[in-house]
Amino acid sequence: MNAWNRNFIPWWLLLPQGVSGAIKRRGGYEPFRELSRKGILPLGGAVLTGPGRLPFRGIIHVAGIGFLWRSSEESIRKSVHNALVLATQQRFRSVAFPLIGAGTGGGQSDRVQAIMEDEIQKSGFSGEVLLVRFRKGSEPDGPANGSQPIRSETN
Repeated sequence: MNAWNRNFIPWWLLLPQGVSGAIKRRGGYEPFRELSRKGILPLGGAVLTGPGRLPFRGIIHVAGIGFLWRSSEESIRKSVHNALVLATQQRFRSVAFPLIGAGTGGGQSDRVQAIMEDEIQKSGFSGEVLLVRFRKGSEPDGPANGSQPIRSETN
């Protein structure tokens, strides 16, 4: 899962940060080239791209932040909902979410996590869901990609 903007700024103009930066470093640029061909995303929208060089079936990108680079409860809820609908349609057995809108989006991590957990509980996704919290300044090439699993849940 990649928390993204609404796709109105060309990907190559953006500095790689957080999850997007890790995807670019490890997966290459192809997922972002493919994403740019999807057009402008509605707030909370979700689209699927190929995984690039990553060992996954695909990457779901969500428009978790708006024009002013800020997340909201609405954008977080819609992002989680639409990503899980897409994951169900694609028959994914598992998905991993960063805390949508807690990095560049400016949301408080604990609040974002609570909103996401509530929306995951409401979903009909039957697979495993993993929330991942990235620590500021962590080394992306470390043993756990700089992440800490928050919890894993099977609905």
